[in-house]
Amino acid sequence: MALSEFVTEYSPIVVTRDIPALDTFWRKAVRSAIKEKLMTQPDVFGSPLRQSLKGFWKLRVGDYRVVYKTRGRKVTIFAILHRERIYQEMQKRMIV
Repeated sequence: MALSEFVTEYSPIVVTRDIPALDTFWRKAVRSAIKEKLMTQPDVFGSPLRQSLKGFWKLRVGDYRVVYKTRGRKVTIFAILHRERIYQEMQKRMIV
């Protein structure tokens, strides 16, 4: 039985800043995790965030986190950053 795929969408800052900042190894690892996990079952593989980031979900990829939201069959990715920076950066991105 094939799982129906979700459509992924990236916020502009992810495309212009987050992805280019990743080295080749992590870029491939994140791309693979998005394809294998977020595009198939984002609610199973991800974990909901709390407090001020309630409504967002995270996917762990080594020391990196992919922060996203789902709506219907669409997954929108808002950040791909190291775990030490992801939550502070998300707070800033929510203000803008």
